Amino acid sequence: MSHRAKYTPGPAAGARIQKEAEKWTLVLVRDLPHPPAKVWKALTEPEHLREWAPFDADRSLGAVGTAKLSTVGTPTPLVSETQVKRADAQKALEYRWGGNDMRWELEPLGGSGTRLTLWHNIARGYIAMGAAGWHICFDVLDQLLAGQPIGRIVGPEAMKFDGWQRLNAEYAQQFGVETHGLTSGPRT
Repeated sequence: MSHRAKYTPGPAAGARIQKEAEKWTLVLVRDLPHPPAKVWKALTEPEHLREWAPFDADRSLGAVGTAKLSTVGTPTPLVSETQVKRADAQKALEYRWGGNDMRWELEPLGGSGTRLTLWHNIARGYIAMGAAGWHICFDVLDQLLAGQPIGRIVGPEAMKFDGWQRLNAEYAQQFGVETHGLTSGPRT
């Protein structure tokens, strides 16, 4: 059985929401047993993003300036131009994706680990789905950094993946929001 076939996401954890007026922000925190330099490469370099992220980049995101991000797993290619607004190597990265602001922060942990925090503005109706999707992306990222890549699991493929429906429901319950019409079976 392949490493990917054995993968099952853990329980919904490490996420919260912030609301300012009508703006909703998903905040995800994950402690990774990998040094900031290695995590930074995975967040910024196209060949690493291709292994775990829900989009491809046409250049390194490790420098301020224009880049094109192509959403993966959509029926038709969805390419958006973005501005990398902040790129402080191994510390912080900010850009927009799909019209939403994203901010990544890397904080060294004791030993050689990194606390990775993502702030992602997202519509309220999709916030549990976003948390479930990023949860799986972070798991895939952790496996990649550990030298045991299982391949990107994003978009419609992620929604069919064992554990996604459960994560979506768990995050919706944690956040006090409805799941967005993609659950299996009737809602009770």
